[in-house]
Amino acid sequence: MSENGCVSWKIASGKEESEVLYEEERMIAFRSIGGEAPAHVFVVPRDHVTSPAEIGQLSEGVAKRIFEVAPALAEKVDVAGSGYEFGINNGSDAGQEVFDLRAHVVGGRKMEMP
Repeated sequence: MSENGCVSWKIASGKEESEVLYEEERMIAFRSIGGEAPAHVFVVPRDHVTSPAEIGQLSEGVAKRIFEVAPALAEKVDVAGSGYEFGINNGSDAGQEVFDLRAHVVGGRKMEMP
């Protein structure tokens, strides 16, 4: 993850505090500070890419690991049994506010589609 001022880099490098729930060499998962639901976790690759269009720039296997880690994170924040939303926002119209690739694990209340 490159130092470009993004929040994820600051958290991954220890320059900004957050509740880190999972960490490995190529990715980090942390709780959202102002989440949309009682449980809102970001899963972020350490390779800095801004969108799914750049997923080919990630280290080999990272995209797969994001999908593998998500269910364990849902268990950890106690939403696996009741259900959770797993997704990636791509662009402003999709609600992307921070332009780094991040998967969202969101639950703890009834989720609704727009």
